[in-house]
Amino acid sequence: MDANASAHAAALWAGLHLILLLVLSVLVTRQRRKHHVEIGDGGVPALNQAIRAFGNATEYVPAAMAGLALLALVNAPPLLIHPIGAILFAGRLAHAIGLSRSTSATLPRALGVLATWISYVAIAAALLFYAIP
Repeated sequence: MDANASAHAAALWAGLHLILLLVLSVLVTRQRRKHHVEIGDGGVPALNQAIRAFGNATEYVPAAMAGLALLALVNAPPLLIHPIGAILFAGRLAHAIGLSRSTSATLPRALGVLATWISYVAIAAALLFYAIP
């Protein structure tokens, strides 16, 4: 297995997730400036939603990125890393869109959570598989 190809696969998904986090962060900043709120949510629902969309992504993305990086380190094939990264990214994007549009339970939020959990299970199972010599 080409370790370099595995690292490139993990790097792709880390880069895309960092861009997603940056976009969500910019959306929080825009709401803060629009409503003149420096800390907290100021009781502004749109700001609270932006904060939670960013916060939720920061709660899930780092651990998944660490898992993908470890999979690259143990030379997991890119054909394993890419689908997991894609499912996670699609899930995180769907969740962020759903949460940004509504505080209610929505289909994008539900699909986002499901995709995230599937990714977590896949990463955990793959790491356990590669941990056994």
